[in-house]
Amino acid sequence: MSIEPLALDGVVPYPAEAVASYLAKGYWRDQTLPELLFATAERYSDKVAVIDRDTQLTYAQLTDEILHLAAGLQDLGLNRGDRVVIHLPNTYEYITFVFALWELGVVPVVAPIAHRRAEIEHFIEIAEARAYITVASDSGADLAAMAADLKHRWPHLVNTVILDPGGGGAEYDALLSKGSLDHMRRCSPQDVALLQMSGGTTGVPKLMPHTHNTYGYALRRSVGERGITDRTVHLLVIPICHSMSTRSPGFLGAFSVGATIVIAPNGSPDAAFPLIEKHQVTRASLVPPILLAWLNSSLRGSYDLSSLKVLMCGGAKLSEEVARRVEPEFGVQLSQSFGMGEGLVVSNPADVDRATSVRYQGRPASEADEIQVVDDEGNDVPPGVPGHLLTRGPSVIRGYYRNPEQNALAFTPDGFYRTGDIVERDARGFIRVVGRSKDQINRGGEKIAPEELENAILSHRGVHNASVIGVDDEVLGERVKVYLIPRSPESAADLTLAKVRQFLREAGLATFKLPDIVEVVDEFPYTAVGKVSKRLQREQS
Repeated sequence: MSIEPLALDGVVPYPAEAVASYLAKGYWRDQTLPELLFATAERYSDKVAVIDRDTQLTYAQLTDEILHLAAGLQDLGLNRGDRVVIHLPNTYEYITFVFALWELGVVPVVAPIAHRRAEIEHFIEIAEARAYITVASDSGADLAAMAADLKHRWPHLVNTVILDPGGGGAEYDALLSKGSLDHMRRCSPQDVALLQMSGGTTGVPKLMPHTHNTYGYALRRSVGERGITDRTVHLLVIPICHSMSTRSPGFLGAFSVGATIVIAPNGSPDAAFPLIEKHQVTRASLVPPILLAWLNSSLRGSYDLSSLKVLMCGGAKLSEEVARRVEPEFGVQLSQSFGMGEGLVVSNPADVDRATSVRYQGRPASEADEIQVVDDEGNDVPPGVPGHLLTRGPSVIRGYYRNPEQNALAFTPDGFYRTGDIVERDARGFIRVVGRSKDQINRGGEKIAPEELENAILSHRGVHNASVIGVDDEVLGERVKVYLIPRSPESAADLTLAKVRQFLREAGLATFKLPDIVEVVDEFPYTAVGKVSKRLQREQS
């Protein structure tokens, strides 16, 4: 059944020639995301699709609940092209809501549960959302009261749906009681499927309009490169709305091949390790702070983690020093990846050699993923030379939603996205992230990459984690400040400025790269998707 694509106001379209090329070459297919799930459910109807707390749903049960939920959402008056903000913790209901909205052609605007009024109201306003779905409370925040206030404030916000804090509840059950829809195509694969929030470390999050086609291409590449099969049991620990949890390979990748996903409330060892043991988890996707917490956890010996075969790490740059610890200490394969919500994902193939796996974040899986590495003047740099990463392709958006000012800065006239990452690319096409262009420290004219210094510090046996920033200085322009989390309270005594500088000198670092300030802290501030927020660290300095 053919349905004409829906033009959504505020979305930068792909050029007609790019659309024709991506379709002709098979990068984009004639399939919506709910059609992907329902096709798998026909083949694996009795297989467990999702495990969350005490709930286990087979593919048949999952799709049945989605169609009941879609009927309830349709009863609220939601139609194709409407936008709905989804603000839920890691629960299976997030998945049923997303698919139910897709079944109707409605566009989810997804937000991590850590977001609060400033972000949620921004999303409701810019997207002109007709509904807001959240839980009654989270971490002491009264989200039900916030929802009621937002509904009063914004006339276009017609409906709110409030679940119990752990998911489910009376309002969810009421939606399920409205009968069931038949599964059928109600939107085009070229329609915007969701408005994903940017995972950057600065400013109010931007919204990224991804279509069924851009996500479909990305998840197929991720699954193929990573060896996900119907025997995979995949643990989701980072926020479920994050692109890593959704398409890289995430629940979409798992559902495309009949795998099982296990949802953890968070990535802490005390939450994740029991689930790995109980459900014989084979793979998990982590961000670097969680991976580091797993490596340094005293709980590792208390649970049987032998079912784990692969730890996938992405979302932010993983220190090479930490990467080298994964295989010998955890006995699993490390699968690094690198990407951004805007679209591109590069990853190391399953058969990559260990030297590459610990040093490089991966390479594009397809010739359709266009990569440029350029200097400050926009000229291509040779292999091994750091440069600015630009990208364009079938998974990369052409602009942020309703944000022409940012689009002029972040996208070239011919559609390449300026990622803000500084990378090196070797002759094989493998990419190694050096740092972020805006994070580079200029100390008296000498340029310092925080990533390099962090990597060196993480080899210190008393350091759990390190974050390096530049702080303003009247004489030097910027000074180097290091935030350190010790492995134990006793380790803090060895983390004075003098001792850290001496350690780095002995490690062979140039004098100009040595820190000017060291501050030992209990924890770092993080963004809603688990990245260290250097913006907040700068504000605190």
